[in-house]
Amino acid sequence: MRQIVLDTETTGINPKLGNRILEIGCVELNNRMLTGNNLHFYINPERDSEEGALNVHGLTTEFLRDKPKFHEVVEQLREYIQGAEVIIHNAPFDLGFLNHEFKLLNLPDFSSHIGGVIDTLVQAKELHPGKRNSLDALCDRYGISNSHRKLHGALLDAELLADVYLAMTRGQNSLGMDVEEEVVNIGDMLEPVAMADIIFVPASEAELAAHADTLAGLDKAVKGQCIWTASLNPPVPA
Repeated sequence: MRQIVLDTETTGINPKLGNRILEIGCVELNNRMLTGNNLHFYINPERDSEEGALNVHGLTTEFLRDKPKFHEVVEQLREYIQGAEVIIHNAPFDLGFLNHEFKLLNLPDFSSHIGGVIDTLVQAKELHPGKRNSLDALCDRYGISNSHRKLHGALLDAELLADVYLAMTRGQNSLGMDVEEEVVNIGDMLEPVAMADIIFVPASEAELAAHADTLAGLDKAVKGQCIWTASLNPPVPA
C-alpha cells in the first residue's frame, strides 16, 4: 500500500483571497515503511506572504523569488501522488489550496488524482477527545522529538507527521481477518506431574492467643469491632 504524507506552507489562510502555496513536502510510505522517496518544492507564489503566515514559516519573498512557479512543478507532483492514499493533518486546509492551484491551471482537482485521504487531525480527535491535537502536541504525546522545529516547514512537518501517523496507528496492520492463526492448547505441551502432598500446619495455642490479643487491640482502637472481628461474628438476621 503506497501512502504519501503531505504538508504545505502558504502565503495566508484563504486561497479565495488570492493566497498561494509556497512550499510542498511529501514523504512516501510503502506498506507502512519509510522509503526515502520524498518530494520537496519551494515555490514562487508570485505575491508576498501575509504577516501572520510569514511568522509561521519564515519564507520571505526574496528567498522565493528565484524558485519555480507552481505550473513548473505540477506535472512532477501529479506523477508522484497519482493513485496514492494521502495523509494530511487538517486535510481541508491543504486540499483547499491544492485544488485551487490545480483549478488555476485548468487541471482536474488534486483530489481526483489520489486514492483517498486520511486526516490525522480527525483521527487524533477520535483517539484523544478533549485534548490538544496539534502536530506539536501529538509529537509530545507519542515521544517524537521535534526540538529542531523552530519554524514550520512543509518537508519537516511531513516527516514528523509520518512518525506520528505510524505511532498513532501502530498495530492496525495486524487486524486483517484473512490471516490464519494456529491455535495451540498449552495443556498439550505440558508433561503430567504428580500432585505433591498438601501439608497442613495448625496454629499453636500461643499463636492463637497472640492473634486474639491483636484483634482485641484493634477493637479497642476503633471503639467497637474492627473489620476482622465483625467478619468472624456476623450479625444474626432477625
